[in-house]
Amino acid sequence: MNNQTLVENLRCIPDWPIKGVNFRDVTTLFKNAECIKIISDMMYNLYKDKGITKIVGIESRGFVMSSAAAIRLNAGIVLCRKPGKLPCDTIQQSYAKEYGIDTIEIHKDAISPDDVVLLHDDLLATGGTMKAACDLVRKFNPKRIYCNFIMELNSEFPHTRDIFDKDIEVTSLLKF
Repeated sequence: MNNQTLVENLRCIPDWPIKGVNFRDVTTLFKNAECIKIISDMMYNLYKDKGITKIVGIESRGFVMSSAAAIRLNAGIVLCRKPGKLPCDTIQQSYAKEYGIDTIEIHKDAISPDDVVLLHDDLLATGGTMKAACDLVRKFNPKRIYCNFIMELNSEFPHTRDIFDKDIEVTSLLKF
């Protein structure tokens, strides 16, 4: 069941960015201290016993709560960014989007085979970016991979979870 405080503080913008889309804006959750605490508590409770050593925040809204969760879980943070944003040697992963190809990257020394990795982003819709991030993290051969989202649009994209490898546990705090 969705947390009522989070739902009440989530801004919905009809017909944005195109007509027919009901955009759910998490920035209204980030500006509310109570919502940040609720999200942090929910993430902590989901992952406190999983042995998480690194949290990969997906650019850019994934950075916010990955940082809060890392503090609570005593884990490091890894930034997953668009090309050219990270200063050292990187490993890249390209993936198809609606209107072309996109690429994400992580520093080559960011994850080790001893790590248990949690990837975090704000929204699961089509899942393309997170699937690419999982494929990218898998190149590091970590012990285990988990994925987490603040919200999931499962009524609009009911089969998105099927794109993830079966050994990756996918969780969402809110489902619409």
